[in-house]
Amino acid sequence: MSEHQELSVADRVEIHELPGRYGDAIDDRNWDALDRVFTQDAVFDLTGVGSRVCNGLDDIKSFMESEAAHPKTHMMTNIYADADGDSAQMRSRIVALLGKGRTGTASYYDQLVRTPDGWRIKHRVCSTHRLDKREAEVDRNGIAL
Repeated sequence: MSEHQELSVADRVEIHELPGRYGDAIDDRNWDALDRVFTQDAVFDLTGVGSRVCNGLDDIKSFMESEAAHPKTHMMTNIYADADGDSAQMRSRIVALLGKGRTGTASYYDQLVRTPDGWRIKHRVCSTHRLDKREAEVDRNGIAL
């Protein structure tokens, strides 16, 4: 990583659009739109949702076309990023409509890089369990939902 640098407003807007672009690409089954989301050598780790690791954009597209169990709709939320030069960490959440009245949630943990074509996801981890959640007294008492 390069020397610490704050994100510009333009960077933040572009980064904030990545989860929406991803969700729409998946919901529309428009795999070519993933070119505006991931780097060519991106890694997408789906083991946290019971699937596999995809290596490279072509593998991600192939997985999405023939293997993935897609929700009906991706609603992306809780999006924020912290940067260091030409790389950044982004966190986001999905609320997914699964069909038959069911919903689900998951968390995305992304490593971003600035490319000549704009910000892209270089490494993504998706998990149904928060990776950064600490145990709190309220959880031990069974009060938290």
